[in-house]
Amino acid sequence: MAEQPEQAIGAWLKLAKAGAPETTIAKSDAIDSALAHGWIDGQLGRVDEHYYKIRFTPRKARSAWSQMNRERAERLIALGRMTSSGLAQVTRAQADGRWEAAYAPQGRAAPDPDLLAALDAQPGARRFFDELDSANRFAVLYRVHQAKGPQKRAAKIAEIVARLAAGEAFHPRRTRRT
Repeated sequence: MAEQPEQAIGAWLKLAKAGAPETTIAKSDAIDSALAHGWIDGQLGRVDEHYYKIRFTPRKARSAWSQMNRERAERLIALGRMTSSGLAQVTRAQADGRWEAAYAPQGRAAPDPDLLAALDAQPGARRFFDELDSANRFAVLYRVHQAKGPQKRAAKIAEIVARLAAGEAFHPRRTRRT
C-alpha cells in the first residue's frame, strides 16, 4: 500500500474476532491506514470461527465517499497521518463534489420525503419497503442518494417503487424478523 499505491490492485487482510487465539490489527486501525494511503475498505468474508477477512483496494477515481470515511479522513488529516496519496484522494473528492455528497452509514440512513411520498402513493411498495431487512433498505436509500440531478433522481425513485411494488428486493429476499 505504502510502497506502490498506484500499481497495487488490492489485498485481503485477515483479522481476529474477539476471543481468537491470536490478536491482529484492529479493523478500525486497518481502515485508518487504508484511508491514509488513498485506499478503501470493502468486502468482508468469513475465514473460520476465529478470523474474518476484509478486502482493501486503491480508491477508484469516481468512488463515492461515506460520511464515516469522510470523518475518519478529516481526523487523520488533523492528526497529520494522511499520506500524499490519501490527501490526493480527498482533494479530488472535494473538487468534484463527492466529498459533500458523502452518503450516510446504514445505521443513520433515512428515506427522504420524495421517496416516502412515492412509496405512500403505492401502498404495496410501502408495505414491502417497511418489511425489508437493513441491507435491502440501505440498498434502496443508497441508490436514491446516488442519483444525480432531479430528473435522474425522480426516475430512480419511480424505478425503485415499481420494483418494490412487484415484491422485488435488491438482495436475496430477506425481511425483518418480527
